[in-house]
Amino acid sequence: MITKNSVVLYKKQPAVVTDIESDKYVIRYCSVPASPTGRPAQYATQKVREKDILPLHPGPVSSLEKLLSFSDDDIAGQLSEAYELLISDEETASASYTFQELAGIVRGDFSADESWLLYSVLAEGFEFSVDETARKNGVLSFIPRSRTAVAELRRKTFEKDHADEVRAAFLKRLKQKKLELPDDAKYMVDVEALALGKTDKSKTLHDAGIAETPEKAHKLLLDTGIWDITRNPYPVRGGLSMQSASEYLPSPPDEDRIEVPGVSYAIDNEWSADPDDAVAWDGEYLWVHIADPASTVMPDSLIDKAARARGATLYIPEGASRMLCEGSLADYALGLNEKSRALSFRIRLAEDGAVTDCSVLKTIVDVKRLTYTQADQMKETAELSGLYRIARRNIARRNKAGAVSIDLPEVHITVDPETKKVSIGAVSHPESGDMVREMMLLAGEGAAHFAFKNRLPFPYISQEAPEIPADIPDGIAGEFRKVRCMRRRNIGITPAVHSGLGIGMYTQVTSPLRRYSDLVAHEQLRAFIDGRPLIDKDIMLERISAGDEAMRAGRKAERNSNMHWTLVYLLQNPDWTGEAVCIEQRGNQAVFIIPSLGQQTLLTPDRSVALNDVITVRAGAVTIPELSVAFRQV
Repeated sequence: MITKNSVVLYKKQPAVVTDIESDKYVIRYCSVPASPTGRPAQYATQKVREKDILPLHPGPVSSLEKLLSFSDDDIAGQLSEAYELLISDEETASASYTFQELAGIVRGDFSADESWLLYSVLAEGFEFSVDETARKNGVLSFIPRSRTAVAELRRKTFEKDHADEVRAAFLKRLKQKKLELPDDAKYMVDVEALALGKTDKSKTLHDAGIAETPEKAHKLLLDTGIWDITRNPYPVRGGLSMQSASEYLPSPPDEDRIEVPGVSYAIDNEWSADPDDAVAWDGEYLWVHIADPASTVMPDSLIDKAARARGATLYIPEGASRMLCEGSLADYALGLNEKSRALSFRIRLAEDGAVTDCSVLKTIVDVKRLTYTQADQMKETAELSGLYRIARRNIARRNKAGAVSIDLPEVHITVDPETKKVSIGAVSHPESGDMVREMMLLAGEGAAHFAFKNRLPFPYISQEAPEIPADIPDGIAGEFRKVRCMRRRNIGITPAVHSGLGIGMYTQVTSPLRRYSDLVAHEQLRAFIDGRPLIDKDIMLERISAGDEAMRAGRKAERNSNMHWTLVYLLQNPDWTGEAVCIEQRGNQAVFIIPSLGQQTLLTPDRSVALNDVITVRAGAVTIPELSVAFRQV
């Protein structure tokens, strides 16, 4: 009960009730504290309602001045003793104690004059927190904090009060590479942000006298144990998401589709999880069936924009970050259901294998999945032999037209998600892989013919002829030389020769689940087939350009990620040795390719080597932040 001369709490400061008028309380409080320079305190009176104040002591208090000036150095120690009585070993006490109950435990019978000091010590101390639920109901109560919470509060307060000392001690530990983890990790947040490309500044690196670069930040994180060698920063550093797109595609629409008779075959690597093409030969037509996400992904929709921002599915050794929602694969990938919906290219071929006609159709297809090995085992069967004949004929046709084929060693890198152990295996080149490639090229050629015939604004892909010298060497050295002769591809709305492929008119349409430019091409084909407005040519090229820019960032992240995990593999296998093939001579040095790693290196061999000569090498110094390794001859 609040009476005259009671002590109350008003806006977190003490007040004395000087009078009661009906339902209002007249209180006196200090409105302006005394200043250190000698300015006296100023006091004020105010009428308040009961809900505006909280009772501290029923009184009577000697005076407001006495209340404010009361001191006793023993209260803090007595409060700690009370805390020890109330708290269990580690857990927060479940009980809530009113201020009067708690003050009684601390001081026994406490006077009104000492009530404000008691409250101040309680409110500002570490051991107790205000019970906010009780406070909202007009009761001032406290709950003992856990010992862990008390220790953390003490630590934070010390660090705040001694910020310069704490910072200096941290920087000393940092320079000695002897951080106290995990506590010191919180000071390295800006270093991690720089290593991940989220900022270009780091106060911690600056204060430590270290260059503010992502590579130096990465090295420091490794040296101090914040990161281990398996942390791959490159996708995030490139501004890419490590997660697949999250927005589900709508269910495929119910619409008229042609049911293609027979079985078509989706042929891919063993690890492929998103098959988006299938092929078949019915004796008259070559069928190339492609996943049909454009049946629901509309131009410039939210899903289309999100795919444009990614450019392509990101494939890194840790796994795939998909351009379109992984949860939608079952509805759109081919061969994951009993029947698959597809956008199909029905192609008629001339005797020499050239495309003479192409129709683009909405279809229902019976798709069977095969690995490359399984397909090669069936290449003489009635189901697949026709496809292999078409592929061989198309290779001969393209070679006659000046196509450039390049065969360099490739590897596939995988990382065990639990152990982070890296495996590197050679990628084989079975004939079935060549067959599927030729079917996809024919689909691209057929789609280009279809778009040109129907005057569609369309993304045609071309490439100027390379200048390959007549004396190009044999073997891997020659393949490497051809790579350096190739020109960049071009995308435009006017058909032009793709000299590298030996095709007069070409586009890409076979990976709409994985590549944004293919999705745009499908959106345009779909709009034409369905009788909807077409995408304007300039808008189409602008969107494809944005997607290509994002795709280039993804490809850079893939290259850097592959190199990162290759270096981790070498650190995990310190006794590794492998063959290196000379592909270029540079005075007393030579460039070598290491087929089993898919890597190139510049070495000074201990003997004269000719192109395609083989030496044995092992890894020397591996520097993960710089993505470098110094190979040396064994």
